[in-house]
Amino acid sequence: MLRKLFSLSIFTILFIQTTVSQKQTDTVQSKHSPKLAATLSAIMPGLGQAYNKKYWKIPIIYGGMGTLAYLTYRNNKYYQDFRTAYKELSSTNPNGYYTMYNTTFTLSGLDAGKNYYRRYRDMFAIFTVGVYFLNIIDATVDAYLFDFDISDKLSLQIHPSFTPIPSSCTIEPELKICLNFKK
Repeated sequence: MLRKLFSLSIFTILFIQTTVSQKQTDTVQSKHSPKLAATLSAIMPGLGQAYNKKYWKIPIIYGGMGTLAYLTYRNNKYYQDFRTAYKELSSTNPNGYYTMYNTTFTLSGLDAGKNYYRRYRDMFAIFTVGVYFLNIIDATVDAYLFDFDISDKLSLQIHPSFTPIPSSCTIEPELKICLNFKK
């Protein structure tokens, strides 16, 4: 499994290098591709961020997905334990008790525990998939904004001010918004 993951990583890195060098030779001014960033992030989470040169996001993605995957695994383990105990107690002695994790459970307690851990297992699995898709969306948006001009040529200034109203002898507060384009 680790060998396949390693070979997939090497293949993907070579694919990125080939694609980037090919795009740079095709055009004078290379355009950053959002489609390529999304595809790379879909293949392996974090590769789109590496393509966008946002390396600091990669540990966040893997930390989030790893934590959520672990919580999914742990809740699934507890769910399986409670489900097995529930089946065993319901088939042998429905009015009896079952001892598990240094605690004694009734049939209704085992059912409640089973439902609790199933619910959280499913929720963390959905969150894991959500982080995967947010990874793809983040890589795509970063690729679109990769060449965005953030120089001093464009500025936005917001100033609070007061406007006197002569007819009523009052002052009204207002916000002045100035958008400047410099050449």
